[in-house]
Amino acid sequence: MEECMNNKRWIGVFFALISAAFWGIGGTVAQYLFQQQHVDVNWFVTVRLLLGGTLLVGSQVLLGKPIFNIWKTKRDAVRLVIFSIVGMLLVQYSYMLSIALGNAAMATLLQYLAPVFIILFYIITKQQPFTKLDGALIFFTMIGTFLLLTNGDTSSLSVPVAAIVWGIISGLALAFYTLYAKPLLETQSSILVVGWAMLVAGVMFNFIAPFWQTSNMTWSTPTIVGLTFSIVCGTALAFWLFVASLNYISPKETSIFGTFEPLTAVVSSIVWLALPFGIWQFVGALCIIGMVLVLSLVPKKA
Repeated sequence: MEECMNNKRWIGVFFALISAAFWGIGGTVAQYLFQQQHVDVNWFVTVRLLLGGTLLVGSQVLLGKPIFNIWKTKRDAVRLVIFSIVGMLLVQYSYMLSIALGNAAMATLLQYLAPVFIILFYIITKQQPFTKLDGALIFFTMIGTFLLLTNGDTSSLSVPVAAIVWGIISGLALAFYTLYAKPLLETQSSILVVGWAMLVAGVMFNFIAPFWQTSNMTWSTPTIVGLTFSIVCGTALAFWLFVASLNYISPKETSIFGTFEPLTAVVSSIVWLALPFGIWQFVGALCIIGMVLVLSLVPKKA
């Protein structure tokens, strides 16, 4: 019995690590598509949202689960639409634009500033007192971000300012995404919430970048493989595995293993795309990853 429980736990650990790796590598693949295969960022966001959402919602149809319950309550429907546009669409677009203008490693680490923004929100709205732990986390995150963006040289930035701005916007959007989705996730399936949000966001963004306008794209084998991995593995499958891991391990453990995502993005960018990464940038990256790890380990109430 105990051996069976241990085996199930390892399944959960495997699912959590693979989902984080898919998310991290997905960002690196997106950078490859933007910068080497000249895939348009706007078109990519539309297609990623539409197909990713279709796969997630479709998976629930295949499992025989009801998929329209979330639309039956006006409050949930309105919240879902707002979450789709301000949360899902802004997170996806700002993150991808930060990658296109800079690189996947930097964009992913800047997006992981979201926990600090959430702490600041709770402090500003007086929902929790300012603690020494909060101060330490914010301090080390600022130091980490500074080192990440400058490599210790204040006279230059390692990526364009626009990439940094969009990366920070991505972190802010992810903070909103996390906080605003909570009421929906308390009554609805997380896969359906994310799946429908992707579909709604994709339909909305399709008015800006229609998915059928591909005249400027060069369809090659690397492009098709990259798009397939990013949409199937880096979006739908990654989220499905993340949710599936919760059947075997606790949410706390899953969030800890989630810190594997930025690490994977950094390593895959260095190994595959030959991204130059200085020693102080490594220190900065470790500060940010460490901050996320500490927040995953501290008691939920704190």
